[in-house]
Amino acid sequence: MTSQTKNTPSSQQIRRAPKVLLHDHLDGGLRPGTIVDLARDSGYSGLPEADADKLGIWFREAADSGSLERYLETFAHTCAVMQTRESLVRVAAECAEDLAEDGVVYAEVRYAPEQHLEAGLTLEEVVEAVNEGFREGERRARENGHRIRIGALLTAMRHAARALEIAELANRYRGPGPGPHGGVVGFDIAGAEAGFPPTRHLDAFEYLKRENNHFTIHAGEAFGLPSIWQALQWCGADRLGHGVRIIDDIQVQEDGSVKLGRLASYVRDKRIPLELCPSSNLQTGAADSYAEHPIGLLRRLHFRATVNTDNRLMSGTSMSREFEHLVDAFGYSLDDMQWFTVNAMKSAFIPFDERLAMINDVIKPGYAELKSEWLFQQTASTSGSVHEEG
Repeated sequence: MTSQTKNTPSSQQIRRAPKVLLHDHLDGGLRPGTIVDLARDSGYSGLPEADADKLGIWFREAADSGSLERYLETFAHTCAVMQTRESLVRVAAECAEDLAEDGVVYAEVRYAPEQHLEAGLTLEEVVEAVNEGFREGERRARENGHRIRIGALLTAMRHAARALEIAELANRYRGPGPGPHGGVVGFDIAGAEAGFPPTRHLDAFEYLKRENNHFTIHAGEAFGLPSIWQALQWCGADRLGHGVRIIDDIQVQEDGSVKLGRLASYVRDKRIPLELCPSSNLQTGAADSYAEHPIGLLRRLHFRATVNTDNRLMSGTSMSREFEHLVDAFGYSLDDMQWFTVNAMKSAFIPFDERLAMINDVIKPGYAELKSEWLFQQTASTSGSVHEEG
């Protein structure tokens, strides 16, 4: 099938397409100019660059090391300028604006409240400030003609010992709410995987399961199959943050046939969502190129694969850029984009009826409009060719 018959999207159509984002870190998506402003206001003098453009380049280059540990070091600077209520509100509001401008209609944005306490804020004050910022950003987006809904995921750092405390916090602030006392949709653990297995935080996961709450776990990014197995079979994760190393349990034979191991089969059979982040995976060494990224095979095998940004600042990316890379690497069409987007919306941590409404009333109509545009463009192009030949 040629690109002319596959409704291959243009960059402009990719940007306009409704997109759903499940894996995005608040402290990994700041505008470089905002970091400079907040550093100046707070007296933080540790930035490697004072110019916003140069600072943005520094973050991307520092994150391109091929090491997850080195990649994570860049967050020291963003967290340093996110220690006051005002800074958290600003960063969260700008996050919502930036995602909405990029065509994201639903996002779950995660952050670790325990990393924002250095200036005296309490955990509760951190959560309420971020929630306030998200609501303000949603309002500004509406004023600019965009619609977005953001749910927060509260993250515990896997090398620390506050997971149960953060899980309890996520439970207290869960659910909808126009004010700061709602808007948290789930829980996560993050940080360096090697040496810090998710089973260290079993008490938090057991608590969340008893409370019928949702959680995802960073697993299968820098560490392999044991990380995924523990996240699922010991901890009971609803989704896998990254999960890209599930490819290690899939064998592609010389004749092109594919054999799934027991863990890969389980993940596919149970429709466990994979929060795949292609650009980030290239930076941390989990994949060598977009064309070789496991997302291509996982899409072909119908895993519950989703496309995500991880850290927009460090990767110099957006949801539109991620899809542009995948369109270039795999020739994906608007139908493929819709497939990934519906997968993500099905896997969100909001109630079923709300997910279904987003799919039927926002996502499918948005892609139908783009595909109808493509059809008319193709018709016009064909008519023009016939006219010229006549």
